[in-house]
Amino acid sequence: MSDGVAHARILRVGQARREISRDPLPPEAVAAEVDRLNRALLGTRQDIQRVRDQVSAAMGAAEAGLFEAHLLVLEDSTLLNEVLRKIRTERLGAEAAFHDVFEKYVSVLAAVDDAYLRERAADLRDLSGRVLDHLSGAVHEHELSNLSEPCILVAHDLPPSVTALLDRRHVLGFATEAGGKTSHTAIMARKMGIPAVVGLGPLLDSVRDGEYALLDGHGGLLTINPTDQTLFEYGQLKQRRALFEEKLALLREQPAVTLDGHHITLAANIEGPEDMASVEASGAHGIGLFRTEFLFLNRETRPGEEEQFEAYRTVASQTRPGQEAIIRTLDLGGDKMPGDLRREGEPNPFLGWRAIRISLDQPEIFRGQLRAILRAGCHGRVRILLPMVSTLEELRAARAMLESCKEALRSEGVPFCDSVPLGVMIEIPSAALIAEELARECDFFSIGTNDLTGYTLAVDRLNERVAHLYQPTHPAVLRLIRMTVEAAQRHGRPVGVCGEMAGEPGLVPLLIGLGVQELSVTPALIPAVKFLLRRLRLSEARDIAQWALDCSGGAEILQRSREVALAAAPNLFGKQ
Repeated sequence: MSDGVAHARILRVGQARREISRDPLPPEAVAAEVDRLNRALLGTRQDIQRVRDQVSAAMGAAEAGLFEAHLLVLEDSTLLNEVLRKIRTERLGAEAAFHDVFEKYVSVLAAVDDAYLRERAADLRDLSGRVLDHLSGAVHEHELSNLSEPCILVAHDLPPSVTALLDRRHVLGFATEAGGKTSHTAIMARKMGIPAVVGLGPLLDSVRDGEYALLDGHGGLLTINPTDQTLFEYGQLKQRRALFEEKLALLREQPAVTLDGHHITLAANIEGPEDMASVEASGAHGIGLFRTEFLFLNRETRPGEEEQFEAYRTVASQTRPGQEAIIRTLDLGGDKMPGDLRREGEPNPFLGWRAIRISLDQPEIFRGQLRAILRAGCHGRVRILLPMVSTLEELRAARAMLESCKEALRSEGVPFCDSVPLGVMIEIPSAALIAEELARECDFFSIGTNDLTGYTLAVDRLNERVAHLYQPTHPAVLRLIRMTVEAAQRHGRPVGVCGEMAGEPGLVPLLIGLGVQELSVTPALIPAVKFLLRRLRLSEARDIAQWALDCSGGAEILQRSREVALAAAPNLFGKQ
């Protein structure tokens, strides 16, 4: 979902039918057909690069990284050589050859159990449609970039590449049959500020183009032909929301402290120095997570030590006095891997070569990053965070590398900070289970609830078939969080949460009740979370956390935590 209210006519969006000729080519036309295919591939590549660049400029490198996989498919020699063979030896037209090859791979990938490979099937479908459009010159049912009137889109689904380029002047909102709250499309809608309701089920056949609809992104509703009374009520709601937003803005300089005087560090997640303006505007208390991997993506060459130093120095120097910037070392792998590090034959990249494993296997990359962070420590308070640690040996190896970098900088006479804290991300169950041992040898913990939930429950939250099983309030997840907090407390280590749970107001009471001292969220969510924290009592949060640890149902825990948050800050949830 994406908050907001929109009222406009409906515009249904569906894939245009493509008529693909299967007539054999005359021999003399084969070369021209190959040339036509190459032009279509080039045009598609330019389309995707344009989408990537626009998304990067508008929303940051994280969302732009979604389109790297599309470009990689266009460079897959196995697929493209098979298409060329069909044109040259079977004398099929480019459309038929391309369609046949890609449909074969799509069908195979879509049928496997592995969620990552099924996502690659979606990449192929998106690309296949773009290439076929370039080949045939087909016009989509609706050219969304050239709309002239306001509308609410209704579709089965909207690929991220389409969502990213929606004209926000005319697309006031959208509703889809498929998708979930954590889908790339929903996340992108929230980033763009477009009201959206996803995962509504069968919808297209029950609506018509031109009908008026009211879209309630907060409540998850699409009302067809709303009455005057309904429109009036939602008009009043929009006015109240606008006044509430003004009220939130006044909290910018206020501390995140509960009614009974308990202070919570409320920091911001960023992807690069360009995000610091939004951090300052939000009133965040420092940087709780700098995702440095986005300095390495969407480029031909890796950033060297000097380029990284400039990025880290900028963030450190722009962080307010007395506040800190937590800089996470490379969390590459899974769905984020630059081309020069990509390896073939990884059947499950999310359980493979990623994060701290890459850093320790590539010491020249790791050293450059550690040196740059140590040097940036002279310009502001920074902490180093290690992602995806699963063993004590990984922490020790990283610590040894850090000390080696200090010795080298010292011998070179390069200024650096000798007291940069080293922390561990708790995002794998094994790390939570050995939190006691890790806490003895590190300086702080940061809990990544997205991966911790996914790895604990063996659920891919972006997979429509099993997304309903992704449950951050599952008792197993909460007990791992509590185990981590208790280990940190015994050794005097601060512990925070930088995953999506921290930015979900309905779960904030649960987290602080479990003993979490720091929350780090996207800058846009800082005011809302601060508003809630300043209306909660730690004593009440502890009560619900203790109850939750003894409870066996994740859904029941979620409902109870939301009730506490709603009672404390009803305005935050659109209530009077």
